[in-house]
Amino acid sequence: MKKILLAEDDADFANVLKQYLELYQYEVLWAENGQIALDYFQKQTFDICVFDVMMPKLDGFSLAEKIIKINPDIPFIFLTAKKLKEDKIKGLKLGADDYIVKPFEAEELILRLQNILKRSTKKTVFQESELMQIGLYSFDTKRFSLKIENKTQQLTEKEAALLQYFYSHQNQLLKREQILKAVWGNDDFFSGRSMDVYISKIRKYLKDDASIRIESIRNIGIEFKIAKS
Repeated sequence: MKKILLAEDDADFANVLKQYLELYQYEVLWAENGQIALDYFQKQTFDICVFDVMMPKLDGFSLAEKIIKINPDIPFIFLTAKKLKEDKIKGLKLGADDYIVKPFEAEELILRLQNILKRSTKKTVFQESELMQIGLYSFDTKRFSLKIENKTQQLTEKEAALLQYFYSHQNQLLKREQILKAVWGNDDFFSGRSMDVYISKIRKYLKDDASIRIESIRNIGIEFKIAKS
């Protein structure tokens, strides 16, 4: 039974949603505001989080930022009554796995939860602990760490999976759909936007080596280039 942390300040809506999720054999712990949700997360283990954006004491975005520091690989979905593009982009930058605008059918949430959990339970297949040399960087595939000189960057599992996929297909033009299916498990619109955010992070992590470039070719794909020395 998968365990969900539901943070929603509308008690009536939360109660209906909780009952519906339980019909599908999910265990649901409801928190009436972001601070209570954070307290629960610090004391218990969850498989996925569902956060309303607008909540008292601690809004959904601030809650997600704090929870990511505790467990950067926990999948989460935002619920919101607003359709603002800025909110969606903010959610994506935080690493949200999905973003649902109210009102919505409960069945839609169930399907999205199932898809996200299916993807998150597919463990990334890494080779036995080995240090990959990516330009001037040393990439530890087991510890998800990227090191250059005396500076080390800790990666999330998703970032590590994307970097390893790029490295294994270096200097090749890859279609976006190809990358999405390999790393995200599907090529829907939301995953595509999420991938763009992760690519920006990878670019930032690799910025100290000018021989490495990630080039986006409009309407075609992406190429991870490492110039030969």
